[in-house]
Amino acid sequence: MTDTPDAAAAPAPDPAITALSFEAAMGELETIVRRLESGDVNLEESVALYERGHALRAHCEARLAAAQARIEQVSLGADGRPTGTTAFGES
Repeated sequence: MTDTPDAAAAPAPDPAITALSFEAAMGELETIVRRLESGDVNLEESVALYERGHALRAHCEARLAAAQARIEQVSLGADGRPTGTTAFGES
């Protein structure tokens, strides 16, 4: 028996979180961090806030990855004119 959680046992994404824009999720995550850092919440609420924050962080990372994949870089020819595009991170 291991202490590592099984990937199949991971909870499904919260539909309320998946519907959030990056900015809304980041704003809520910042609020959660401030509340946790204040020390003014009890243990049960701290755990619930931490779990929601973890889900929000994952959502923000996924949104950033999706945005990064859509960014294209214009390729220039020897004459300085655009010749095409390449995906972000490719050269």
